[in-house]
Amino acid sequence: MTPHRAILCRVILMLASALPALPQTNPDMKTILERLDRIERENDSLRQEIRALREELRAGVPPDTEERLSVQERRTAEQAQTKVESSQRFHLRITGMALLNTFINSKQNGGVDYPTVAFLGRGAATGGASLHQTVIGLDYHGPQTLWGGSIRGSLYVDFFGGTSLPNNQLMRVRTAAIELDWESRSLMVGQDKPIFSPRNPDSLAQVGVAPLAGSGNLWFWEPQARFEQRFKLGDEWTLRAQTGVVQTSEFLADVPASFASSLERYRPGAEARIEIAYAAQSGRRIELAPGFHYSATHVAGASLPSEVFSLDWLVAPSDRLELTGAAFTGENLANFGLGALRQGFTIIGPRNVLPIHAKGGWSQLTLRATNRLSFHLLGGIHDGRNRDLLPGGIAANHTFGGNFFYHLAPNVILSFEALQARTNYLGPGLRLNNHYDLALAYLF
Repeated sequence: MTPHRAILCRVILMLASALPALPQTNPDMKTILERLDRIERENDSLRQEIRALREELRAGVPPDTEERLSVQERRTAEQAQTKVESSQRFHLRITGMALLNTFINSKQNGGVDYPTVAFLGRGAATGGASLHQTVIGLDYHGPQTLWGGSIRGSLYVDFFGGTSLPNNQLMRVRTAAIELDWESRSLMVGQDKPIFSPRNPDSLAQVGVAPLAGSGNLWFWEPQARFEQRFKLGDEWTLRAQTGVVQTSEFLADVPASFASSLERYRPGAEARIEIAYAAQSGRRIELAPGFHYSATHVAGASLPSEVFSLDWLVAPSDRLELTGAAFTGENLANFGLGALRQGFTIIGPRNVLPIHAKGGWSQLTLRATNRLSFHLLGGIHDGRNRDLLPGGIAANHTFGGNFFYHLAPNVILSFEALQARTNYLGPGLRLNNHYDLALAYLF
């Protein structure tokens, strides 16, 4: 018998016991009144029991149970749509973008679709379209591992290898990382930009090669192992220190054929960067970071240093306006591949090699006009010291221009970019090349 039915039976029995007493005489009235008082007290007790029972039922089935179940069902459905299973049961996420570029180059393009300098020889203007700057990435993270840390990593590839022909595009690794994270420190091994030069301008025209490469952006994806320590200096200030070892890639250095076999193509190097950052609740941000690189080049029987001192920054006075950039000074920068000019040193003779000193940097101003539309003005320069160069060498390479991003949808971006490269050769003089690019990106 249920609790509700038992309580109802008790009420009926008590009422039944009271009804026969109604037709009795006055001497029995006192007894009747006492019995009614007792029934009323018992009724009060029954009402309290019913109230307690209702509260227990409410506690067992919360009023918002249906809403919570509905939310959980939606989350389960979303997880089923985005879930990717890995053999090691790691959480795996696919990301990247399908990128279509259409472009036009003026006559100093040197036969390259995305030139970083204006070439000496004047040829024909070129144009075309391609999808080989499309990027595919995998992000993964796992459970706790060593000393309470967690493991995560990533792998990003594109199709910029091979040639620019539609049917001759090879997949290549852009960046990759395996990282152990603790609360205030991390350890990473993989391939990434130089530790001292982590920032990039915003561009959908130059993705296979970093924007402003050869014009102040010391970019090259290099194998590395780095350690990072983070310090919290209050509610708004943080300090981040990074240091590590890298493998330089010197095979792109401009070396005379008679000395080509003497070049040691891969060398170890050391890099570091210290960033101090301020972030206010209002959205203002400031980041400032000095850094350095040191390695040595072995060529023509000589060993010469490669040294770089850098400073990079981010200044965002509001959510709508942002200034980013980097500056450097150093010598023998050819080991940064396409990120620098190929001229890192001048070989005078056996055991007589002169490092080329250079300085430069880049900067970008971002204006977010609306949530869909943003404008970017960018420019950079790589300036080599003239007395270290041979005739015909590049004294300075300067690139400037701008682009806009318009979100047709949250994950679909239309962009147009115009850049001009101004390359000054020691002797022949100034050469110009214009590059125009219309891009459509689908983020996934």
